Amino acid sequence: MQKVIEILLQNPVLLLFSVLAIGYAIGEIKIGGFNLGISGVLFTGIFFGSLHPDLKLPEFVYILGLTLFVYTVGLSNGPGFYSSMKNKGLKNNFFALSITIFGFIMTLIITKILKLKASISGGIFAGSLTNTPALVGLLDYMNINLPKEELTKIIAEPVIAYSVTYPFGIIGVMLTIYFFERFWKIDYSKEAKNIDIPGITNEKIISQSIEITKQIECNIHDLVNENKWHIVLGRIKSSDHISIITNQTIIKIGNIISIVGDKKHIEQVINYLGKISEEKLELESNDLDFRRIFVSNPSISELHISQLNLPKHFGAIITRIRRGDIDSVANSNSVIELGDRIRVIAPRERMNEVSTFFGDSYKALSEINILTFGFGIAIGLLLGLIPIPMPNGTVFRLGFAGGPLIVGLIFGVLGRTGPFIWNLPYSANLTLRQLGLTLFLAGIGTRAGYSFINTLIHKDGAILFLAGALITLLVSSLTLLIGYKVLKIPMSILIGMLAGIQTQPALLAYACERTKNDLPNIGYTTVYPVITIFKIILVQLLFNIVNSGT
Repeated sequence: MQKVIEILLQNPVLLLFSVLAIGYAIGEIKIGGFNLGISGVLFTGIFFGSLHPDLKLPEFVYILGLTLFVYTVGLSNGPGFYSSMKNKGLKNNFFALSITIFGFIMTLIITKILKLKASISGGIFAGSLTNTPALVGLLDYMNINLPKEELTKIIAEPVIAYSVTYPFGIIGVMLTIYFFERFWKIDYSKEAKNIDIPGITNEKIISQSIEITKQIECNIHDLVNENKWHIVLGRIKSSDHISIITNQTIIKIGNIISIVGDKKHIEQVINYLGKISEEKLELESNDLDFRRIFVSNPSISELHISQLNLPKHFGAIITRIRRGDIDSVANSNSVIELGDRIRVIAPRERMNEVSTFFGDSYKALSEINILTFGFGIAIGLLLGLIPIPMPNGTVFRLGFAGGPLIVGLIFGVLGRTGPFIWNLPYSANLTLRQLGLTLFLAGIGTRAGYSFINTLIHKDGAILFLAGALITLLVSSLTLLIGYKVLKIPMSILIGMLAGIQTQPALLAYACERTKNDLPNIGYTTVYPVITIFKIILVQLLFNIVNSGT
């Protein structure tokens, strides 16, 4: 073992990739349906760091990882953050902020009772609410504001407290969700049937042919809008001729049309227009074709489908959009992004033109626009350096965590500015985000490992664990009680909000597994961006309050 330690001490790159590989493998191990996921890298880093006081990765590793992670999170969550400010989003965000403030107050009370240090208190807050950016924000704040000699002594303390409280920050919430859904006898499938939200479906998107038996006096565009149908009409058969349906198409009795949507919304259309037809229009026409096409042409990225004017230019329409692993029904307001895989219906002889128009290059989707990506991160880092005076005389900075996150959110909403495209292809964003997070976790894990073990073998470790567990259970229980019983938020959406309040993707996956639908995603994306930023600010405020003794 001593020989291995000596080799790792002399080869930090070898240390880095050993931590990443072993940590990822450990994170995939499931015990009782639970696994650490990407956090396995953190605990592997802690193990390696515990072997020797000097066995740690350079500071640059976790700073680079942090910057990549928070910026890509901002880009991907920008549109969700913007849309959450509409309708019920403000109310739900106010509720989530109130719950987070409760967690902040509970941490402060426990800190006073146990007489904990400011650095430990911040780590407990970040760990019990499972927020890595908050931990990063605290470390960054300490690095900027504390003298070097003092920083060296306590820099590992927030990570230690975070590491001790983090696991139950996930497990405790899972147990709370399981308890309350059993106690209240929640039927998620029944609940989902009474929730009708555009873009969210519990079923697979399918295509169905319908025979028209009702006289319609308006065009397709007005018909769909008046009835608020979440479907796309594809082909129409009239007098043995099959053509593409456009907004100006008027359907008549005896026509056969094909529609795309989920089963629930298709049934609504059938009940209104006619009856199911056994004809398969996509198999009958020699003139029309359909194809799945990758969007890789930067010039059309971030545009609405209506702006492309496909029926006029190509006689084509888009029926479905696949982003990541999620299929959605296309409509005129849908935004096309790099990396989307769209399903297009077009005249057979023009399909190659349509394919060229969208790019259809899988290779291009793995490429990153270094100009906009680098420029965006640079602006975020500059924003993070701006000093903001605090009432107690100290200076607050958004730092490496807050600055890139806020700029990422803004650019994620903008999508593009003239010729500059800020967003990344879905797959590229996901890869950079995962790389950034693993670099960060490996970096802070190795740098805190030695101190962590020394803490854990003493009684202080148990005290920190119990303090974090208490905060986690109180926050999660209060969220479900008030959200479900007082605010009447559907449980399917509420447990997604709880995952967002915890800013924990593992909990979102657990919530979706419990509900067997996509409804938790609504709650998660509504509150996640606001809460992430808020926790970064709160953890620094907590450190200041405790450190000043007020």
